[in-house]
Amino acid sequence: QVHVIESGGGLVQPGASLTLSCQASGGTSSRYRLAWFRQAPGAERQFVAHKDWSGGNILYSDSVRGRFTISGDNAKSTSILHMNRVEPEDTAVYYCAARINRLAVSAVRSPENWYYWGQGTEVTVSS
Repeated sequence: QVHVIESGGGLVQPGASLTLSCQASGGTSSRYRLAWFRQAPGAERQFVAHKDWSGGNILYSDSVRGRFTISGDNAKSTSILHMNRVEPEDTAVYYCAARINRLAVSAVRSPENWYYWGQGTEVTVSS
């Protein structure tokens, strides 16, 4: 059984920074590819960021590019999402998703292509 665990959410003021962490473990693989998604109340789950440790590609959604940075340790199947200059529109439950095999760049942003999900960590941006 694959376990995906996120941490680091909370209440933060606009313009501040917050760091989310994710780790995947268990199952049949020692390494998992990871991505971040988020879901605001009443909205669909949306792609946030992904770092491809095979080809080195880093993808961001247009809404977070330039403010968020993704990093991680591929050998340990961990991912870190550094959220800078957060805005009220960043308020959402943030999910970490995992899979074993590499995805084409065009497929990374679709939640249905990710097989394992964490329970989510809530981020609220408010003054």
